[in-house]
Amino acid sequence: MAGQAEDRFSRIYRHEADRYHALVMREDWQGRLLPVILAAVELRGLDVVELGAGTGRLTGLVAPLAARVRAFDRSPAMLERAARHLAALPPGRVSLAVAENAAVPLPDACADAVIEGWSFGHSVVGSGGGWEAAAEELLRESFRLLRPGGSLAIVETLGTGRSQPGPPDPILARWYAWLEDVRGFASAWMRTDYRFASRAEADELTGLFFGGRFGCEPGPGGDVILPECTGIWWRRKDA
Repeated sequence: MAGQAEDRFSRIYRHEADRYHALVMREDWQGRLLPVILAAVELRGLDVVELGAGTGRLTGLVAPLAARVRAFDRSPAMLERAARHLAALPPGRVSLAVAENAAVPLPDACADAVIEGWSFGHSVVGSGGGWEAAAEELLRESFRLLRPGGSLAIVETLGTGRSQPGPPDPILARWYAWLEDVRGFASAWMRTDYRFASRAEADELTGLFFGGRFGCEPGPGGDVILPECTGIWWRRKDA
């Protein structure tokens, strides 16, 4: 099942970048994510590397504060959409390049902060029974990129359609616990609800990525709200 899900996500990343972008831009309509990230990890005026950048949603939050963001994703189609999303940023603020999360074409100790959003989890779940080895590989590469004292921030789901946090997959539950109990990461969570213009839009966009119909709540002005919980895990390199 994990392999089938990964194949579906890969098809979306290759062929549905515009619709995927429309979905993710409707998440966190109340703007709760960035303040929690900044409370955990310093980004202002720093060199940031972003892994699994997708269509640039998280990049667009971080880049106005950072000195520069070097963002990577394995999908050229996603990065092409990200370039359009980020086009209004000052020249040189963001660079985009194709790379796997565990093989980034940058030298050691080149960044003050490394951040990823909703990308490591796919690798961990997709590895099946070898999730711990996959997780170690991702952390090893992330910490390789960091300067002494730099911080890694991992942003991942704690449940779509949930008003309270809970890992939506057993492997994610084991990984999140391992990050905290074995690797010494601190953690926090927040609500990052989706806001859709209509029930039809909610079903169309969530069906693309999640493959199911969720219970939604009425929102302001006739909009539709889909609850979402998001977690952040962070640790300094020298901790």
